[in-house]
Amino acid sequence: MKLRHCASLLLAAALPAFAAAPGLSPADYDRLVDLTEPDLSDDGRWVVYTASAANVEEDLNQSDLWRVAFAGGEPKRLTDTPKHSEWRPQWSPDGKHVAFLSDRPHGRGDDADDSVQVWLVKAGGGRARRITSLPGGVEDFAWSPDGARMVVVAWDPERPAGTPEPKQPPPIVTTRYQFKEDGTGYLTHLRKHLYLVDVGSGRATQLTQGDTDEMLPAWSPDGRTIAFVSKRGEDPDRHLNTDLYLIAPEAGARARQLTTFIGADLDPYWETRPTWSPDSTRIAYLQGGEDRWIYYAPWQLAVVDVASGKATLPAPIDRCVTKPRWSADGRALYALFEHSRVTHLSRVELASGQVTPLTGGLRFDYDLDVESERIVVLGGTDHQPYALSAVESDAGGEPALRLLADHNRWLAQRRLAPVEPIFFKSADGTALEGLLVKPLDHQPGRRYPTILRIHGGPVYQYSHEFMPDWQVYAASGYAVVAVNPRGSSGRGFDFARAIYADWGSLDTADVLAGVDHVVAMGVADPERLGIGGWSYGGILTNSVIARDGRFKAAIAGAGVANVYGLYGHDQYTREYRLELGNPWSQREQYDRASFPFLHADRISTPTLYQCAEMDYNVPCLGSEQMYQALRELRVPTQLVIYPGENHGLTVPSYLRDRMQRNLDWYGRYLGQGGAK
Repeated sequence: MKLRHCASLLLAAALPAFAAAPGLSPADYDRLVDLTEPDLSDDGRWVVYTASAANVEEDLNQSDLWRVAFAGGEPKRLTDTPKHSEWRPQWSPDGKHVAFLSDRPHGRGDDADDSVQVWLVKAGGGRARRITSLPGGVEDFAWSPDGARMVVVAWDPERPAGTPEPKQPPPIVTTRYQFKEDGTGYLTHLRKHLYLVDVGSGRATQLTQGDTDEMLPAWSPDGRTIAFVSKRGEDPDRHLNTDLYLIAPEAGARARQLTTFIGADLDPYWETRPTWSPDSTRIAYLQGGEDRWIYYAPWQLAVVDVASGKATLPAPIDRCVTKPRWSADGRALYALFEHSRVTHLSRVELASGQVTPLTGGLRFDYDLDVESERIVVLGGTDHQPYALSAVESDAGGEPALRLLADHNRWLAQRRLAPVEPIFFKSADGTALEGLLVKPLDHQPGRRYPTILRIHGGPVYQYSHEFMPDWQVYAASGYAVVAVNPRGSSGRGFDFARAIYADWGSLDTADVLAGVDHVVAMGVADPERLGIGGWSYGGILTNSVIARDGRFKAAIAGAGVANVYGLYGHDQYTREYRLELGNPWSQREQYDRASFPFLHADRISTPTLYQCAEMDYNVPCLGSEQMYQALRELRVPTQLVIYPGENHGLTVPSYLRDRMQRNLDWYGRYLGQGGAK
């Protein structure tokens, strides 16, 4: 495989001869640009995408739309609203306009409406026109094939049309089993439904209704049917059995359930929408596992026949697959296949099931699009944030990438540390893998303060993708070891489910084995070890320091140690019941999951706790309880709460603050980096 632009960038990043070039710093976070959501025009000539970066003056993460020709050339900005964002761009079928979502206001003064709506801008940019005016706000949309209509996903309005806004917010009342969700807040009777919108007039007609949510709409190429995802049945909040449904695009139409697998069909968490075959007879989607396996089972590529409802897995593989797209002739699918520490774009022949990689090497592909047999992929490497490339063939017929858009070329002015794969065994002989980043000025034979980073999930993995915090640590004189313990994705179902209902046991042993390995390599100083992570990384950090006292400093972000306390407080009551049972009947399971809190008296590691105030995924309660326990035990600790933020921080000043605080905390207890 030849990855032309990746190879050149890696070479540029690995030239330590330019010693004057600085390493990455927390201030550089403001310059990083995140590219997402590539969309090819129907004729394959143009790509529109979203670029998100820090708006320092307004202290917010702000996104704009950009366009680039598939043939090449400089990308062009299509939108520029400094205090607001545009995202989810989609070309109109005739290629003359781009529709998108935006929170930009409509109207003036006190009457301005800044709810998220669908807007439209000409292909070359210019003044945008608002299409929708749905009072609940729009979450998603899809064009009709003729470009005359859209199907949109919109929230029910909070109050009837024409009702004045109350002086005080009304009480929140809910009877739902799952009653909160990160990024949304408390869940009540208000639901997400499908609407048909006339593009010319903006007139909206409600298509679905009821006590369920409809998501991820996709219009068939023949214009006769809309596919969407919904979770129905008795009390849908209690199960994970999402299914595909079909509905005619006309008022009063009734939805028909298409898939019948008892488990998740296209869970929205997988960031993948259903995709129709060119002849409108089949739909490609993702199929998960049975409910009891929650997120541990790999997501499989599936194809369902629209007429019969018969579903098949064209290329069964014990790995996660995402974001399928059809070939123009309907004989193949393109999708992203996850493997250990990498994710690659591949082509799947439906007749034979043959899978042919189109990208390779140490990279992480995140998104793609296909039109008229033209393919674009969005992916990155250890030294390159996501960049947009055309997938083509070189003179020898081998797949090759041609760079289309890279908004982070300034990184060539920074020295970046190499990222090395490491291989070792856990205490019970299980083969494990990870990544090692040595300090920028590493000298063989000298030992360095070392930070063990633990990933979230738990079913996720560290891959060969750009990790700015690792580079900041390396520039500050630290080595970084990142282990993919049991529970991680990328190595199959059995490897992932090894920690099912047993958090903190095998995976603790695995990450400690990674530290032992780097000590044995002569890189890590065993007297200056740190540990930290966010989300499940924070959870496992608590578990490790309650079981092992070797770490001189820890940072647990958005973690939990007392699962009893989080039951009914976070958004995962359903998942707790499926994996752990109920706390009043499965005390042994909950005691085991709550080991770090119930045995907090074993912790001696100075620990910094961090959380986001509005995080309903892993709420601050988990950090507060551990902080209070360590304060009670007089173990050095600190609690940092980021106001108004959800589970993933987005405010630029908070991202810089977190990185700097991490450096300061490790510096206090491990020294300011450097060899011994």
